[in-house]
Amino acid sequence: MERKATPSLLVCLVMDLIGCASYAVPLLGEVSDVTWAPISAIVFYRLFGGPVGMFGGLFNFIEELFPGLDFIPTFTISRLVIYLLRQRQPYQHDLQAGKRA
Repeated sequence: MERKATPSLLVCLVMDLIGCASYAVPLLGEVSDVTWAPISAIVFYRLFGGPVGMFGGLFNFIEELFPGLDFIPTFTISRLVIYLLRQRQPYQHDLQAGKRA
């Protein structure tokens, strides 16, 4: 399976800000979330791909759809978790190779 590049932190921050922007307009915000939820989920899946994109897209869809959950920065949290896990992988590989020797 091809490994996707980690999405840009700036892109993730912008996507989270767009999701939170619905709070700026009272009443219209929750109606706009119905439109934004599937768009956000598709963008999440396309950015992250694979199982992370599938699970995160579903979580993002639910988060955007339900009132009061828009404050969760799903894109940014996911980006940071993926980034940190990928930074840690080379060390885990070196430790496993050292055990075999």
